[in-house]
Amino acid sequence: MSREKPAEILDKDSVWKELLEKYLKEFMDYFFPEASSEIDWERGYKFLDKELQKVVRAAVGKRRYVDKLVQVWLKNGKESWVLLHIEVQGQWEEEFAERMYIYQYRIFDRYKKRVASFVVLVDENPNWRPSTFGYELLGSKLKWDYQVVKLLDYQSKWAELEQDNNPFSLVVMAHLKLQETKDNVNERYQWKRKLVRMLYERGYSKENILELFRFLDWLLILPEDLEEKLSYEIEEYERSELMPYVTNIERHLERRLIQKGLELGKQEGRQEGRQEGRQEGERFLVIRLLKKRLGELDAVLVEKLNALTIEQLERLGESLLDFQNKADLEQWLANNND
Repeated sequence: MSREKPAEILDKDSVWKELLEKYLKEFMDYFFPEASSEIDWERGYKFLDKELQKVVRAAVGKRRYVDKLVQVWLKNGKESWVLLHIEVQGQWEEEFAERMYIYQYRIFDRYKKRVASFVVLVDENPNWRPSTFGYELLGSKLKWDYQVVKLLDYQSKWAELEQDNNPFSLVVMAHLKLQETKDNVNERYQWKRKLVRMLYERGYSKENILELFRFLDWLLILPEDLEEKLSYEIEEYERSELMPYVTNIERHLERRLIQKGLELGKQEGRQEGRQEGRQEGERFLVIRLLKKRLGELDAVLVEKLNALTIEQLERLGESLLDFQNKADLEQWLANNND
């Protein structure tokens, strides 16, 4: 399987951040239950993104991870700050522990706040577990510890993962299967299909299904033909189970397919100078999605679509997600006949 593009990595970082913002308590309950039990969740919490960014800008190294700084209240009545540092690149880093320490002492130095730090590692090296930073020099000693969990450790707990309704049990399963199927797209397809079904079977709310589906979709990337096959299977499953999520899931999948198709078309156009080929490819993609959404198109509509420029096709590719019927398409064509 080809190596991920930077844009795809950024998307995954963004989704991880969104998961933390939406499921912070569930995250702490799942990975760090003892620490979570000391937090007074009923008093709420506050993300301190601006405060953390002031520290990050001055820190050494490249930002290739997800991190969050959160203000929480403890059950003993004291205010505390919690640094959540999530390594999502899955790469060994020699100075990782040092970087964690730099964050910790700079936050303390700047804001005079005690910080608890937590790390989740998703790399494939079972022996890399940085949890301590320290040194000794001329009789002086420094030792700083922080809490770490490693997703690889959950491989032996698969049955527990399947039974646990915490959203992060599904996140762990997705990461493990991402690693196991990196050279087998068909096996990845089967696992992605199973995990998506699990979203429904667990009885999550509509909002949670969409949020977690987005994570699965961007983590377990498949070739376009298998993504399209999966979208049809999801639609059939929802229809057979009389579930009300089909429009939202379908729209999400269509948007992803459009984005991938347009990006590919632009790449080919730039790299090979095949403007005509790019235009035909995008026209094929847009017409296919229109047929899937609105049903068969008559000859008049197809003729109008064939006359669209590359810029018009790109605009239509974004707009068609809002179409409810063929009248919406006809209205769009009437308003975009320049």
